[in-house]
Amino acid sequence: MPSTAHAEPIYTFPVPTCKVTYARAHHDYPANDILVKKGCKYVAVTSGTIDEIRKVDTYNYKKPTGDTKGGIFVSFIGDDGVRYYGSHLSFIPENIAPGLQVNAGDVIGKTGNSGDAKGTAPHVHFGISWPTPKGIWWVRRGELYPWKYLDGWKAGKDLNPAKAVTALEKKVGTVPVHTGY
Repeated sequence: MPSTAHAEPIYTFPVPTCKVTYARAHHDYPANDILVKKGCKYVAVTSGTIDEIRKVDTYNYKKPTGDTKGGIFVSFIGDDGVRYYGSHLSFIPENIAPGLQVNAGDVIGKTGNSGDAKGTAPHVHFGISWPTPKGIWWVRRGELYPWKYLDGWKAGKDLNPAKAVTALEKKVGTVPVHTGY
């Protein structure tokens, strides 16, 4: 008789094949910059569905906007209900599009320094949040510090951020007021 129990999500580190460093802090909102050489595989940390992407860097230093700051990016909604966001990428494969189902470890981009990271060390800006309507970039870029989960995933643990994300969303609201850039 087949089991009807729901399997626990599987997680993997988002840059599994290259040497990386990251701090437990970020400059002005909860996220982590994963420093890594350009062109490394950026993978889905768990299974889910591609949500939003930008395959062309549209950031303009003369007229900067928060929405384009991340340059080339991909976000997906994990089967755990959490949104995972990676930006400053150099490339997103042709087959990656909104609605595509991905599994933990599937390549969804290559590391880089697009957007306002141009001219800086290559890195992936990694954010964890909850799903929102399209274009709510200030939530998409990160609401919960990911370093605890990055540490766990790097060590091979399946740490699930869903409870922490849900609690934070209840506290601040699905679309909290945006302040700053």
